[in-house]
Amino acid sequence: MIIREAASADLAELLELYLDLHEESLPEITAVEGVWQQMLADANQHVLVGTIDKKIITSCVVNIIPNLTRQQRPYALIENVVTKKAFRSQGYGSQLLTAAKNLAQEQGCYKIMLMTGAKEEATLRFYQKAGYNSEDKTAFIQWLAI
Repeated sequence: MIIREAASADLAELLELYLDLHEESLPEITAVEGVWQQMLADANQHVLVGTIDKKIITSCVVNIIPNLTRQQRPYALIENVVTKKAFRSQGYGSQLLTAAKNLAQEQGCYKIMLMTGAKEEATLRFYQKAGYNSEDKTAFIQWLAI
């Protein structure tokens, strides 16, 4: 597997991958193109993709957040971790999270935060095995109306 930062041309394939995350249908490319270009232009936002035979099979978004505490070291927030169902439990997601960790370290981050809505024990064990714990912090989410 090759892990790299996503490119502009990856949008359609990435949206297809998100169907294995939580999306129920594909949006029109024209409806999301502006957001996609904004994400790619943001130096603090990194969309990592893992490819096999040039096809995206896994991805996550790593946001580097500037910070005024901890000697002004930033922290990273990982979101939208997904691997195609046919490629799960083969180590690809773990490799991707290692690449995300390496990126955060290169950016000088003092911590990485990752939240999941998954309740399945296998998913929670996956994150624990990757070095994340659920004891240090408590996460609260407030969903905002559209």
